[in-house]
Amino acid sequence: MNPLLLETATVALATFFATIGPLDVAAVFAALTASHSQQRRKQMAIRGATIAAAVLLIFALAGERVLGLLGISLAALRTGGGILLLLIGIEMVFARSSGSTSTTEEENAEAMGKQDISVFPIATPLIAGPGAMGATVLLIADTEGDWLLQSIVIASLLTMILITLAMMLLSAQIDRLFGKTGMHVITRIMGVLLSALAVQFIFDGIAASGLIIPA
Repeated sequence: MNPLLLETATVALATFFATIGPLDVAAVFAALTASHSQQRRKQMAIRGATIAAAVLLIFALAGERVLGLLGISLAALRTGGGILLLLIGIEMVFARSSGSTSTTEEENAEAMGKQDISVFPIATPLIAGPGAMGATVLLIADTEGDWLLQSIVIASLLTMILITLAMMLLSAQIDRLFGKTGMHVITRIMGVLLSALAVQFIFDGIAASGLIIPA
């Protein structure tokens, strides 16, 4: 396999795993649907994943054009997106939540009173949250118009959403298997990897901006 294609797929999968957080989504889904029947849980999981996929695909296909209309350069997107991903990575390492990849306490309280949580908070902000949206636009823009690389990014996105859907359907079993400590360990490891990727995005953005002239 072409090294560039493999690198693109690896970076995309790692970034989407960290920004979507399938394990975190599964844990919240299990808590919010504890009183629902298995059939109802399945319906909400599938609907939530489908809506999230549609939202993120819109960002993948149209996000770069919107940025172009706003006059935002690729260098600025790389730098700004890298900073956002770095903040998310730091939160993951320290097991904190600010709402960028999870729900806030106020959102959880509102969701507890809803009969259908597939749109809110499952589809957004849990799956298609600010972190995932930003990562989608950033990764697509980073392909610089190469349709093959773009298709790999989109395939990686859809793969991670399918993994998230599977984890929601198996959320009760996963919670028992890993426990809170195990899930936090996995989250912290992915946070370290995401932080490293984010710093690389920042470096690439600054280099492409022309602000620093090589000696």
